[in-house]
Amino acid sequence: MSDRMGGDVDGIQIKLWRWASSNAIWVVLALLFIVAALLSDAFLRPVYIFNVVRQAAPVGIAAIGVTLVMILGGVDLSVGAVISLTAVLTAVLMDGHVANIPLAVTVALATGAIIGGINGTLIAYNRVSPFILTLGMAVVVMGITQIYSGGTARGIVSPGFREFFNYRIGGIVPVLALTFLGLALVGVRLQQTTKFCRNLYLIGSNPLAAELSGLPVRKITITAYALSGLMGAMAGIALLARSGVSSTFAGRGLEFDVLAAVILGGTTFQGGRGGIGGTIAAVFVLLIAFNLVNIVGLDYNAQLIVKGAIIIIASSAYIYFKKVR
Repeated sequence: MSDRMGGDVDGIQIKLWRWASSNAIWVVLALLFIVAALLSDAFLRPVYIFNVVRQAAPVGIAAIGVTLVMILGGVDLSVGAVISLTAVLTAVLMDGHVANIPLAVTVALATGAIIGGINGTLIAYNRVSPFILTLGMAVVVMGITQIYSGGTARGIVSPGFREFFNYRIGGIVPVLALTFLGLALVGVRLQQTTKFCRNLYLIGSNPLAAELSGLPVRKITITAYALSGLMGAMAGIALLARSGVSSTFAGRGLEFDVLAAVILGGTTFQGGRGGIGGTIAAVFVLLIAFNLVNIVGLDYNAQLIVKGAIIIIASSAYIYFKKVR
């Protein structure tokens, strides 16, 4: 009888441990939010909270696409450069005219998807290291951005563009924040219900077995990277809507923020695990942490230390949990 009870207790402990390791990022988010609220009552105000969501939109939107790529077992380091290029491209094509907004947005989205598709095609057919290839693509795209812009901020944002995305519904919820949350919910739903996303996990877990089983690995790889590029373009548009400035370096360094969020959210370089929900939670963890750094009075360099430390700790924690399980 005692052995049976002991076995039940062990079984419960194992289940609790698995639940904690699978949902740790949500626990961290809840605890961090409590700490933030104790340090500053601003975190208890809905307007401030949704302002944080608005701030998170560019990184969060880009992270959705990169999550898909990393579930596949790849990585996309070109996303920061794509954000910069599409922000500049959108502003230039708008040229201050409301009638140009649909064309500008369409061209920017198509550009991001094409860049991602090129990444995916080269990786799928040449089996190049995703890390090296997308890093090289980032350099190429940055060069294109500099040539296209002349190295300075170009373009005129159309009247009403920023006003629309920054308009607060009910005086509380910015349209940009709502757009980000909507894309996140769609991404989570597609991840849970579509065959494409299930195939991403299968390929990420065992690429050779997936290929031998008849899965269209190359097609799925190209599609995943194209989606990452598309989401990067959306992030560029979101960044332009938030700031109103088409700086050629608008997305510089954001690839590290995106990567930190994806890894912290439980998606690893090994592929086959993680998800968009964890990534979104991690985006908010990072942003709240950076807000707390500002509240404490530390400078931008301290934020860089926090980012790097989070990536290191998250990677180490994953290896630890993997060994324990």
